[in-house]
Amino acid sequence: MTFGRTNLLLLAGAGLLALGAAAQAGTVRVTIAEYSKGTGPYFEAAAKAFEAANPGTKIQIEVVPWDNLQQKLTTDISAGANADLSIIGTRWLLDYVSQGVVAPLDGYVTPEFKARFIDTFLSPSVMDGKVYGLPIAASARAMYYNKDIFAKAGIAEPPKTWAEFQADAAKIKALGGETYAFGLQGKEIETDVYFYYGMWSYGGEIVKDGKSGLSGPAALDAAKLYKSFIDGGLTQPGVTSYSREDVQNLFKQGKVATVITAPFLSGQIKKEAPNLKYGVAPIPAGPNGDQGTYGVTDSIVLFDNSKVKDEAWKFLDFLFTTEQRTAFDKVEGFLPVNAKEAADPMFADDPDLKVFASLLPKARFAPVIPGWEEIAQETSNALQKIYLGKPDDIEATLKDAAAKADAVLTKK
Repeated sequence: MTFGRTNLLLLAGAGLLALGAAAQAGTVRVTIAEYSKGTGPYFEAAAKAFEAANPGTKIQIEVVPWDNLQQKLTTDISAGANADLSIIGTRWLLDYVSQGVVAPLDGYVTPEFKARFIDTFLSPSVMDGKVYGLPIAASARAMYYNKDIFAKAGIAEPPKTWAEFQADAAKIKALGGETYAFGLQGKEIETDVYFYYGMWSYGGEIVKDGKSGLSGPAALDAAKLYKSFIDGGLTQPGVTSYSREDVQNLFKQGKVATVITAPFLSGQIKKEAPNLKYGVAPIPAGPNGDQGTYGVTDSIVLFDNSKVKDEAWKFLDFLFTTEQRTAFDKVEGFLPVNAKEAADPMFADDPDLKVFASLLPKARFAPVIPGWEEIAQETSNALQKIYLGKPDDIEATLKDAAAKADAVLTKK
């Protein structure tokens, strides 16, 4: 039996019903985050292929909208109704490990299995020398730019620095109309991340020596930079009303000239806006040449209370074969985590993915620290206040957010 796409309330009920199913020998329940409309069909096909090769083992797939995943897991874990395997944000992993919720995989991971991975993406799931998760999805961030808008504004190539970008943005604004230079995200997940692009460019760190970087000069410079884009009419109006998907849609509609986001937008453009002429470039550098991109991994973990660990591991082993990884990443547009997969022409010959792959050596990840989600939320709250407020309030708002973040860091 497989579950289709459904909402959180239905899944909460389904979770309780499925608890009984999980007690059946040979049944492995898997909670999957929905990345796109192709996520469910891929995993359902993978489950069927696995079951055909492993008679006697059933795979139950539960697909959950990404924005509801953390709440669902919290509810299910509290009730003891969690699945055997689940995709999670890797940044949640430390909390789960500290709570004893997830099981180490070292008893199953052989040197041959470990060698399948690009170490950059496996290492965030390794804690105290133990492997607690496997990177099911990997991504980085880069700047997409609209070639037609750039050409109309007389801009020959994408900006290499934020100073160049400001000058280019002014040229785009001078075109008039309702096409804006910078699609800036200010709502929901990754609002804080969108800010880190600028902060890293100015030499800042999210956390350094156990303290928040929000009170440092790089954060202040980045906040002033973004605020100047907003107040200068260089972003879409009302940035705090726009999520990641919203600004991506604006880009696909030709309403913003640039947006910073993940590789999967490339695939969306090819399907939804095939006539859009765009390019992909690194995120602009700061005054000292500093530059950063956000490296992201989501992990799939084995819960410690699973009664079918051996069967669950066999399914994990199957999912991380080169064939399956390539099939999944072709559906979702993620970067390869498997070294052999990286040689596939889809990655090796794609000009967009080449840019993302080239940025991986500079990729930075969310800190693997307890309480990270609370710190990220405090940061997003502060940014929304800055984006909506007066320029004179920026420094005080950042310092207040830094104090709250430091309190979380100290508490933990």
